[in-house]
Amino acid sequence: MSIETTVDGQVTTITINRPEKRNALTKAMYTALAKGFDAVRTPVVVLTGAGGTFTAGNDLGDFLAHEAGDPTKTPVRAFQEALLATEAVVVASVDGPAVGIGATLLLHCDLVYVTERSYLQYPFARLGLVPEFGSSYALPRRVGPQRAAELLLFGERLPAREAAQLGLVNEVLSDTAALSKRVSERTATLAERSVRALKSTRALLRDRTDTSVEARMDTETAYFAELLHDPDTVASLRAKLG
Repeated sequence: MSIETTVDGQVTTITINRPEKRNALTKAMYTALAKGFDAVRTPVVVLTGAGGTFTAGNDLGDFLAHEAGDPTKTPVRAFQEALLATEAVVVASVDGPAVGIGATLLLHCDLVYVTERSYLQYPFARLGLVPEFGSSYALPRRVGPQRAAELLLFGERLPAREAAQLGLVNEVLSDTAALSKRVSERTATLAERSVRALKSTRALLRDRTDTSVEARMDTETAYFAELLHDPDTVASLRAKLG
């Protein structure tokens, strides 16, 4: 299988496992990824790649072999929508290159941890294409319009440390072992949190409907009041009171 899914307690891990092709994604793999995210029932999901590459992006040969159809009903779009729709906290564990959609999907993960040797690359213009997965919208808002233009127009490699400085990744680890250890630590901590608190916090972070601080305060208050009467929250608060 090119896409492998495992569940360990409160954490689901989805692994892109096609190292002989640098984890390049075929349409069948996108379908499997979409199904994998749709099936997540744990509060935390880790997305990673096997064999020293996160993913080299699309398998261009596979894509050119398929006839064009409705661009809103493709396996790629199904995966994108499944990633956006999940209620789980999405943690990307990146070792090696994250190219094309491998880089743009990171914009939609909640936490991103990478190794020193990793890099991000947005090669669309170099291939005669345009950015995808909403990256032309999200990237300028993350790193500023000029830096986003440089990344998207030139398509040059963005080293891990520079990606961290731009706020595109949370932490850079020395090697694969350190990455695995850190991701395990972080996901274990998340797994101890209230599931409803995780989902609600993630929903607030991704909510783009509020247009002012005051409006967001109203939204937060509604979530806060609901969670304050949640049995798990009540039990946790009482335990802290001794």
